Amino acid sequence: MAFFDAPQSPRPAGITLLSLFFVFGTLASGLAAVMLIMPGTSLDVLWRLNPHAHEGFIGMGPWSVLLMSTVCLACVSAAWGLWRCRLWGYWTATTILTVNLVCDAINAFLLRDWRTLIGLPIAVLIIAYLMRQRSIFEH
Repeated sequence: MAFFDAPQSPRPAGITLLSLFFVFGTLASGLAAVMLIMPGTSLDVLWRLNPHAHEGFIGMGPWSVLLMSTVCLACVSAAWGLWRCRLWGYWTATTILTVNLVCDAINAFLLRDWRTLIGLPIAVLIIAYLMRQRSIFEH
């Protein structure tokens, strides 16, 4: 039952906040997947928050549900792993943030979506923080 054991070292507040950040990512991506599976419900009003994303997902067809479900599973894994101070949680979170960083850079420079530039320094700072906290995660 090592998966459910308590962390061996105290969890810093920043790691707790990052874990909660990934919980939010889990909820948001899970909700998006549900909204894509069941279009035409009262939840569709939420697409007004990001109509550009909705258009992109519709263009992807059924692959959008697979994508958002994968993001949801990755986020729940990162949230749980960070919460438990597990090395696999550290690597999951770092990988998710790195993929997001690369995608934001591609969107900014190839697609000229300059709004995504705000995500670059944020992702770099979070990854740097995780790297500094690396010692609290089990080996």
